[in-house]
Amino acid sequence: MSGSEQTPETDLSAAVPDPEDGLPPAEAFALLGNETRIDILQALWRAPEQPVAFSALRKRVGMRDSAQFNYHLSKLTDHFVRSTDDGYEFQYAGEKVVRAILAGTFTDRVSLEFPVAGECFDCGAALEGRYSDERLGVRCSACETTYGRYAFPPGGLRDRTDAEVASAFDQRVRHLHCLAADGVCPECGGRVATDITPDDEDRLDLDVRVDHTCEQCQHTISSPVGLSLLDDSTVVAFHADHGVDLTSTEHWTLSWCVTDETTSYDPGRDRAVVGITLDDETLTVTLDGDLRVVDTDRRCDSDGDHTATA
Repeated sequence: MSGSEQTPETDLSAAVPDPEDGLPPAEAFALLGNETRIDILQALWRAPEQPVAFSALRKRVGMRDSAQFNYHLSKLTDHFVRSTDDGYEFQYAGEKVVRAILAGTFTDRVSLEFPVAGECFDCGAALEGRYSDERLGVRCSACETTYGRYAFPPGGLRDRTDAEVASAFDQRVRHLHCLAADGVCPECGGRVATDITPDDEDRLDLDVRVDHTCEQCQHTISSPVGLSLLDDSTVVAFHADHGVDLTSTEHWTLSWCVTDETTSYDPGRDRAVVGITLDDETLTVTLDGDLRVVDTDRRCDSDGDHTATA
């Protein structure tokens, strides 16, 4: 397996601060446990402009009883929507609730398989996308070697062809890792710690892996070291020089990106080295423990000529 996301069970009361003016999580979810309140949030979302006046919002929900409507709206106010002089508009939390509904995160259950570009680096068989448990992964259709499996909301499957789903998944994986490598949790926005470590647990069937772990929610993204180089300017330029547009190439078709066959790790120096070969030239990239590129070396395999950058 070349990459994965993990969200281990944790004690939320210990991991998340409880501000004095905050709302306890159980109470927040209880406020949403009513069909009318969900209808209010969805009606506010569909409104062409915000703020929306009380009477206009009530008509959009289709509720005749003004007092009853006001009761449910008041339960949402100050936490999911805010009241202004001109009407009601979203708080960030309210937007997140509606987006989760539209994404199908809490409601849809989908399982499917479809062909994707590329061949297995182990056996050469065709690859396929497999979607289950709100996660999408790429794996070999024959030997079942997995080349990454990450969270992908069910809504991302709607109105897309197989090729469009694969492209969206590729871009999402790049986005998740860019955020995590920059120290921002893609789930909660918390601070992320990055570690390069031997894969002693055989979590990804690699010799060495990268763990991005949020210090707040404990969400973890694990992957091969090479995946962090997808947007590195030297790596992008190296591929461009060989006629490869790295931005439009599915990451799972790049062996250096989803395996560690050309990756080595020196735990004493906390340095990882990734080799990328195209045609008769090899680019060697050295990274430190925070995934910062500290050295690159381009060498022509035929005559030994090379260019190094420190």
